[in-house]
Amino acid sequence: MKTELTELPLDQVRTLLAVVDEGTFDAAAVALHVTPSAISQRVKALERRTGRVLLMRTKPVRPTESGEVVVRFARQLARLERDARAELGMSGAGEPTRVSVAVNADSLATWFLPALTRVRHEPRLCFELRREDETRTASLLREGLVMAAVTSSPEPVTGCSARNLGRMRYLPVATPEFARLHLDGPLRDVLAVAPTVAFDRSDDLQDGFVRRLRRGAGGASPVRHFVPTSEGFVEAVAAGFGWGVVPEVQAEPLLRAGRLVNFAPGRSVDVSLYWQQWKLDSPALAAVAEAVVGAASEALRG
Repeated sequence: MKTELTELPLDQVRTLLAVVDEGTFDAAAVALHVTPSAISQRVKALERRTGRVLLMRTKPVRPTESGEVVVRFARQLARLERDARAELGMSGAGEPTRVSVAVNADSLATWFLPALTRVRHEPRLCFELRREDETRTASLLREGLVMAAVTSSPEPVTGCSARNLGRMRYLPVATPEFARLHLDGPLRDVLAVAPTVAFDRSDDLQDGFVRRLRRGAGGASPVRHFVPTSEGFVEAVAAGFGWGVVPEVQAEPLLRAGRLVNFAPGRSVDVSLYWQQWKLDSPALAAVAEAVVGAASEALRG
């Protein structure tokens, strides 16, 4: 009896995943070719079996923290099933294997795509990349929406492993003209009022740089331009909209060309990055991890 209670029936697990992916019980019923009543009964049975509320009945529905655990398990189970079918040569085995990864914009714009070119394409792979801030990529992994993530969090998500990739260095830069007009004086003072460029409202790199100069007091100027692409961010700084901290690899060509100046030599910002992935015996995921870790060892600082 105890064994029965601790089992997670696969039809119920798959049903929960369908409800989360489709957003409503009715849509999940259509996807699984059953009645909405059957969907509701399966979810309630799974909640009774686990002793936890797994779904918030909103529109669209959202998994609770316990529900995220089951959803992640369901996605891992689906991955193992696809890998097994491919190895057995069963129907549908000719379909490519899809690996989903959450990655921050600056890595995506610099070293990450070249890393993926190193992946052995046997079996054939399709990459599904989700761009997200490095401080939030782990949440996609926790929700089971991706199989792996480049993240700034060293603490592995439950059911995942974590490996150190290295440090991505950022340089404080501006155009020579902007530096003459706005940065003539003690940096701790002028940076608090000089226009700045930020990636989005969650970007804390510029504020953090100023807080370190001011020993925790305040941040960058509220006069700031939001440019939510890595390439666009660099171009906005190079166009003189404001100052910003730019990935070293993107800043160097512009520094050599004289379009930008490093106005605080010796004061860089380093962001530690980690590779987190499901603890899953998947040849495709292992191949991606090997390529990413190898490329990061060359592109990032140790």
